[in-house]
Amino acid sequence: MEHLLVGLASIVVLGIAAQWISWRLRMPAILVLLVVGFVAGPVAGFVHPDALLGDLVFPLVSLSVAVILFEGGLSLDIAELRDLGRVIGRLLTVGALVTWALSTVFAILLLGLPPGIALLFGAVLIVTGPTVIIPLLRHIRPTARVGSAVKWEGIVNDPVGAILGVLVFEALIAGGLEAGLSMVVPGMMNAAVVGTLIGLAAASVVVLLMYRHWLPDYLESPVALALVFMAFAGANHLQQESGLLAVTVMGSALASQKLVSVHGIVEFKENLRVLLIAVLFIILAARLPLTDPDYFGMGSIGFFLALVLVVRPAAVLASTWGSSLNWRERTFIAAMAPRGIVAAAVVSIFALELVEAGQAEAGRLVPLIFVVIVGTVGVYGIFTPLLARLLRVASPAARGMLFIGGCPWARQAAEILSDLGIEVLIADSNRGNVRAARSAGLRTYHGNVLTEGALDEIERQMDGIGRFLAVTPNDEVNALATVHFRELFDSSLMYQLPPEETERERRQRGIPQHLRGRTLFGETATHASITQRLQEGAVIKRTKLTDEFDFAAFQAYYGNDALPLFSVKESGDIVIYTTTSAPSPKPGQTLISLVDPVD
Repeated sequence: MEHLLVGLASIVVLGIAAQWISWRLRMPAILVLLVVGFVAGPVAGFVHPDALLGDLVFPLVSLSVAVILFEGGLSLDIAELRDLGRVIGRLLTVGALVTWALSTVFAILLLGLPPGIALLFGAVLIVTGPTVIIPLLRHIRPTARVGSAVKWEGIVNDPVGAILGVLVFEALIAGGLEAGLSMVVPGMMNAAVVGTLIGLAAASVVVLLMYRHWLPDYLESPVALALVFMAFAGANHLQQESGLLAVTVMGSALASQKLVSVHGIVEFKENLRVLLIAVLFIILAARLPLTDPDYFGMGSIGFFLALVLVVRPAAVLASTWGSSLNWRERTFIAAMAPRGIVAAAVVSIFALELVEAGQAEAGRLVPLIFVVIVGTVGVYGIFTPLLARLLRVASPAARGMLFIGGCPWARQAAEILSDLGIEVLIADSNRGNVRAARSAGLRTYHGNVLTEGALDEIERQMDGIGRFLAVTPNDEVNALATVHFRELFDSSLMYQLPPEETERERRQRGIPQHLRGRTLFGETATHASITQRLQEGAVIKRTKLTDEFDFAAFQAYYGNDALPLFSVKESGDIVIYTTTSAPSPKPGQTLISLVDPVD
């Protein structure tokens, strides 16, 4: 029992540690997870998933994948199909068929697999999946058009490939491939109907329970999770592997409906997804056999190269021919097809049962799929971010700032930041502030930022924006805006001005700290105090620090009342000063501060 406990805890700790390391190193998390899992498993022998979990490995993997696909479905808004619906539809049909056909041919020619097993392998290779696509998209930050296309394809083709693989598998087990393949189209239609109906029914139950207020807030996410499991298991019972489609449809239906807000469910599932992906990839990598002839054989290497250089480009070319996508966008999509945990789980199950049925060649599928997974994750994880920047289909680094409030001093600071190459967006309901910001050449949004529509409109203008600053005169508005925009920004990158009230007043009647952003500039740097100083002659000033005129010299020249606001490094990175971060800009950096006039 103690060994089991230590093993399970180790998988979780290693997975989260790998996620943190990838964040610190700014690397794709999947690469770090695979390396950590491989070292902890076959290399060091510290983690043994099969020994720990036994027959529960694949059921637990299946349920975890169901949750990940549901969370992926929550990011699929039907409205996104208006622009690229035709392209996405062809990627899921024409692209899938081209991938299946070419992968099967190369599996026969390069790997020497029998036609039936090669056909099964080709069907499974349709699968890419959100376990790898979503983390890579978050790392790359592609533009909206290509990001939507890759996201839809990666999430929806998981159930498509898995269902097609099951149908081919059943034909192989039946012993008649030609006769069995005649069941593929009816089987796919049956799975589509079952998965869609059950997914819509499960989503309807969630909406009904929330709309009628038959659930307390704290039970909304747990009940949604329980229904995900029920939909997955129920659909699979009626049609094998249709559960993947059911949970995807359920997520997309919840995301597209407008009757109730599902923000709480989305946030819960996003946190759960991070944990599940970390655990799944540690388990996946830890199960890799240390040595196998197919790892480094010329056939397997050639097959992997064919997938990357021939199969994927051909599938994308066939799917996007005549579309509105330009050649840069098509090239990026052609360089984005990593395989993940779903492919590994499905192949492992198929291989085990086919070997038991007397088809020994099926045993080669397990090491081969691991070669494909490690190879595609490695190649796409390392080179696709570089390619996206070269093709100019990646959003700029999110160094910019969203100012909630466009008062004169905020506009002055924003103008200086914009002159230094920092993206700035000013949002305000005051038409005069917005007009003045536009006259200064700044990007603006005019309207009440606390409405749901404002959140969507501002999100569409946020290329290059990664920080949030609430600087209105109203502390309650600043705090509400901070809460409202939490789904778009990490909490560590959300800031607001200190309140006008004293610390004692704040404790007695103020807004709780967990509903606030990080406090900007200093405890006394309230909106009123900064405005008053400007009226008395102070200015927002930019100062290039040098070895001769460093920060100490700056303080000596402008006095203790000088208030550092931001500093911009030579690399373009920006530092925002808060009550908990003492200013310490270095020579070579540009300091933006509030200073009084010097006599």
